[in-house]
Amino acid sequence: MNAVSLNTNEIEQWAGVSKAGDRVLLSGTVYTARDAAHKRICAMLDEGREPPFPLHGAVVYYAGPTPTPPGMAIGSCGPTTSARMDPYTPRLLGLGLKGMIGKGDRSPEVVEAIVKNRAVYLCAIGGAGALAAKCVTSLEVIAFEDLGCESVKKLTVKDFPLIVAIDSRGGSLFEAAP
Repeated sequence: MNAVSLNTNEIEQWAGVSKAGDRVLLSGTVYTARDAAHKRICAMLDEGREPPFPLHGAVVYYAGPTPTPPGMAIGSCGPTTSARMDPYTPRLLGLGLKGMIGKGDRSPEVVEAIVKNRAVYLCAIGGAGALAAKCVTSLEVIAFEDLGCESVKKLTVKDFPLIVAIDSRGGSLFEAAP
């Protein structure tokens, strides 16, 4: 099966036709955010403030990259367990988030929100953070610098290998597994 080459600015349209199991080579802008950043983003929203990046059509990567070595755009940046973001995800999807990248299954509430908002959940290869780092061409810390590796970063990625784990109709690789 061939992988679909996809730019992040196409994710909103593509999410509606993707299927669990589709392979993707993703290029474009991705924002990193883990649970501490999600908590702060939701607190900002509660206060009526804008989040650190536009949510509409955005793709979030659940990763906390290691320090950047010389000659690289980023350190190792493998996915973290996505379920830790589940308490925040339905709200962010309702505000326009269209793609999430991580590892592991999602709660029924998140799957329902993915379907309702025609979004997509993509999985990266766990344990392959050094390989993922080779797909990152630039990094900019844009919020919560005090969180260190868990700060929100704007990444530019090129041909980042992913697989559709949960599609916009609720199809799931996790449901298909024995």
